[in-house]
Amino acid sequence: MGEVLIAGMASLLICIFLSPKFISWLRLREFGQNIREEGPEGHHTKAGTPTMGGIIIFTAISVPFLLLSDYDWRSVGVYGAAMLCALLGFADDWTKIVRRRSLGLSGKAKLVGQVAIAILLWWVATQEAGLSDKVRLRTVDATIDLGIFYPVFIYLVVAGTTNAVNLTDGLDGLAAGCAAIVLLAYIGITFITPGLDDLALLAACLVGACVGFLWFNAFPATIFMGDTGSLGLGGAIAGLAVMTNTAELLILLGGIFVVEALSVLIQVFSFQTFRKRVLLMAPIHHHFEILGWSETKIILRFWIIAAICAASGFTIYQASIT
Repeated sequence: MGEVLIAGMASLLICIFLSPKFISWLRLREFGQNIREEGPEGHHTKAGTPTMGGIIIFTAISVPFLLLSDYDWRSVGVYGAAMLCALLGFADDWTKIVRRRSLGLSGKAKLVGQVAIAILLWWVATQEAGLSDKVRLRTVDATIDLGIFYPVFIYLVVAGTTNAVNLTDGLDGLAAGCAAIVLLAYIGITFITPGLDDLALLAACLVGACVGFLWFNAFPATIFMGDTGSLGLGGAIAGLAVMTNTAELLILLGGIFVVEALSVLIQVFSFQTFRKRVLLMAPIHHHFEILGWSETKIILRFWIIAAICAASGFTIYQASIT
């Protein structure tokens, strides 16, 4: 427990103390956010806000983890998946900055990257960590043997989670706060499960870095995490779900991310099929913005929903191992 707490606090403090100089460095080089023209009008004032804050997040995660970790294969797999997803996000952010537009890497490039990350995570999980290709359905107390389809399943978890966190990153502090809540639940899951101490330490580093980043990312944000942060945190959550065999439970644990992703899918399906929009704008947090809710109100209420979902998921997990 002591190392877990130390790791989390170290990540938080590293993020808080390094961020001001990093923000100044980004401003000096004009590495700012490009805002979509079709986005809410209030967001155009955020154009030019320093982005790629995920770099400082994963620096803060890496230092205590690499110093304190026992390098258990499960934690190495999650850390590797998170870093590779962050690297994919960095490439996307860098493309946006260089081209001075809100669109980064092509969908095909992201697909190839996510497939490669999923294969690597599958290899570490099954060949090094010794996990089986059986998926535990904890809500109904059943197990499914996926066999050769297990790598495909892992890809769906990685792609779904990273994209969902990325879609949630549309308001100041929303993605960082929701990710911290979900990852806090994973600290509990890994802490109460024998043999997952190293994963608990990594989860603590992730939570600490998210909370430390919120010091500067809370409304009004002085830095955005960018795709470097959102894809990286999504990769970490996906990796934790795979290594703890809670992929099915992740639908509840990360319920707010599921809602955000579904809102986009429903909006696209409705418009393409019926030429009608279900929401005023997707993802759903923009819908509430247009309705007149303040950004702070939306963020706090989404955090509350995220906390309820994460607590419910943790309770089901605890019941499934007793």
